[in-house]
Amino acid sequence: MFQLSDVETTAIWLSLKVALVATLASLPLAIVVAWLLARCRFPGKGLLNILVHLPLVMPPVVTGYLLLITFGRRAPAGEFLESWLGLVLAFRWTGAALAAAVMSFPLTVRAIRLSLEAIDSKLEDAAGTLGAAPLLVFLTVTLPLALPGVLAGTVLGFAKALGEFGATITFVSNIPGETQTIASAIYTTTQTPGAEAATLRLTVIAIIIAAAALGLSEYLARRSQSEGRR
Repeated sequence: MFQLSDVETTAIWLSLKVALVATLASLPLAIVVAWLLARCRFPGKGLLNILVHLPLVMPPVVTGYLLLITFGRRAPAGEFLESWLGLVLAFRWTGAALAAAVMSFPLTVRAIRLSLEAIDSKLEDAAGTLGAAPLLVFLTVTLPLALPGVLAGTVLGFAKALGEFGATITFVSNIPGETQTIASAIYTTTQTPGAEAATLRLTVIAIIIAAAALGLSEYLARRSQSEGRR
């Protein structure tokens, strides 16, 4: 029953690759945005906060459609990336990674932001009074203290990216071996008569991976809170 077919194995490995690329590629920006929201005051901060969290409340198909008209092969951004960098996003696994990154970005930012807000700003001020430049303070004081939260946000973002479906299938379709992730493979098997066993196998694997990621994220988040109370 749990002997995976080649298509199922490919979908699982593709999901892991897409989620990993999406998470690692968006993490530096997530750290910067989280720091801006947690530590800075500037015009448009409220708007930035809304834009960051918008993918969480919009229908995923809307996000996928916006990605399609922005990064499609005939869209300005899509044509630029293809002409100058040779990077094609529409209907490719790279596009699936972009969609997953956009959908998981708010969760990563939120976890990191909460971790940054839990840090006593007096520690950063003390480092600054000793002559450390702001960037050095961030790298040697702020980031190490926020590391458990960064890791928790990374794992949570990975879990979200792993299960992304609506934006991905709208932007890059459901192409076996190219853009078919676990979520879209499950969707395909539910529409295929006699494929109940395949649906069950993929569902169990998806649940195990997601539960493990969420458990790790919860552990790291609690560790971050305990570090902040010290």
